[in-house]
Amino acid sequence: MDVTSTLSIFEISAIFLTITALLAYINNRFIGLPTTIGVMVISLLVSIAAIFLGFLGFDKLIDYEVSLLDQLNFTHVLLDGMLSMLLFAGALHVNVSDLRRYKLPIGILACAGTLISTVIIAAALYLVVPLLGFNLSFIWCLLFGALISPTDPIAVMGILRSAGAPKSIETVIAGESLFNDGIGVVVFALLLGILTSGEIPTTYSVAHTLAVEAGGGIAFGLVLGGALNYLLKAIDSYQEEVLLTLAGVIGGYALASHWHLSGPLAMVMVGLMVGNHGRNLAMSDKTRHYVDLFWELIDEILNAILFVLIGLEVVMIMYSANLLVAGVLTIFIALGARLIVVGLTTSVFNKQLELPCGAWKVLTWGGLRGGISVALVLQLPDGAQRNILLALTYAVVVFSILVQGLSVGKVATSIKAK
Repeated sequence: MDVTSTLSIFEISAIFLTITALLAYINNRFIGLPTTIGVMVISLLVSIAAIFLGFLGFDKLIDYEVSLLDQLNFTHVLLDGMLSMLLFAGALHVNVSDLRRYKLPIGILACAGTLISTVIIAAALYLVVPLLGFNLSFIWCLLFGALISPTDPIAVMGILRSAGAPKSIETVIAGESLFNDGIGVVVFALLLGILTSGEIPTTYSVAHTLAVEAGGGIAFGLVLGGALNYLLKAIDSYQEEVLLTLAGVIGGYALASHWHLSGPLAMVMVGLMVGNHGRNLAMSDKTRHYVDLFWELIDEILNAILFVLIGLEVVMIMYSANLLVAGVLTIFIALGARLIVVGLTTSVFNKQLELPCGAWKVLTWGGLRGGISVALVLQLPDGAQRNILLALTYAVVVFSILVQGLSVGKVATSIKAK
């Protein structure tokens, strides 16, 4: 059956929502892993089973899965849909006072750290992959560095809380990830523009683009957040107030994208403003309860769907023995770059950071990669180099979520014990 020609977008969405619900139930009922990790494990097993059956000649399942994923367009779904709500929901419960207290490590890791990590990963990859018979130009290596450097705290935050990790570490990991998504997307877009146009921009044009997209996104988010708080304060009806937050997020993200501003950074600022000033000054207790509950559910549902999609997308990758080796080496490269960035930050600014002894271990091991990396790599133009980066991205993402995500609690516990 040709799924692409017979199913509407609504039907495609219904299929993935149903799959996510069933996998979440199976995980909760029989496995007991954190929801995001559990559904990804099961969807990975489904994809591996489909690939194995394809090798045996039973290719209907893998053909069906590939056809569904082709029509869904993972990049469009995440970057133009889910990301705005995920970032707003993530920022909604981040305390601005805590961000101010740890602004130095958050700022260094999110801004300078993302750029330094991009260069380190690119340089290492450029040196390593030719040894395995692959040809990657340096601009492609830089693109990989930019897309793999942003961190994703979704799978790790609940584990850190359960392990009793210090609040300071939670704040730094959450704060860094909120801002480095926006930085990573802007840097990736700049590099992708260089790749497609073949022209190297001037230093001024790069600085101007960064200032307009990043700075403009932050400014737009502040204005939108202030306007949203004003509207919320003028009424006391939780139905309309929940609707206002949803409209502000989706409409604001679309408007930021239309104006070529950083939508991710804008949504972070809106979430911080509504989550701090709005919740305390513009909402009744009843409204606050429903707004929190609504966005908590949105966050959980979208994250579950996102991690199911990550697991299912594995069928789109063509691996070889050398590519598997390259994937393993890339995992070490990404971890090494993270260790260097975190190590430099915590050692140089040790006295100013106010972080517990050994925090670098949790910050390094808790720097998971997730859906944003997958969405960005799928934006690359088709070709052999894209296929290589796609495989390497999945190697790093799957390792970070499954191995780092499931073991970071023990690392946090060891820090707490000391």
